[in-house]
Amino acid sequence: MVSARHRPDPDKSLVGFRVGDVHYAVPIGHVREIVNPLPVVGLPHAPRAVIGVADHRGEVVPIIDLRQRFGLPPHDDPERAKWILVDVSGRAIGLRVDQVTEVFGTGGGELRPAPELGGGDDTRGIVGVTAHEDGMVFVLDVQRFEHLTEPLAAAGALGDGRSD
Repeated sequence: MVSARHRPDPDKSLVGFRVGDVHYAVPIGHVREIVNPLPVVGLPHAPRAVIGVADHRGEVVPIIDLRQRFGLPPHDDPERAKWILVDVSGRAIGLRVDQVTEVFGTGGGELRPAPELGGGDDTRGIVGVTAHEDGMVFVLDVQRFEHLTEPLAAAGALGDGRSD
């Protein structure tokens, strides 16, 4: 007998987290895993937001510090920091966040367009905004992080970590 595969709740489509005082989320379909930070090895000539790479279960994973990416000072409570490992074009990328909050959905509503705020929009990669009990949540487009790590992959610094 073949058991039915458990399907996640379709109403819970986003993984929420905080960076500074702002609430963000990424689509759950891109999230591989949420992990405690591991030792990081810095890479020369990496973009400023890429704090280095880590060995996660034999895969070399670039780690992007979203505080640095968004121009915020270092976190004052690093004990609460987490990494959200997201899949971007078949490669894992770690997003260092201040705190993972919860898995939630848009409550059946559509994502609203983010207001145009200038140069920061491109940096943040905001794809839309949704309302939540904590206020507004900015949903990030994880594909936007690929351009940060692609030069490292092209230089061979990430090995062949693509999953098939």
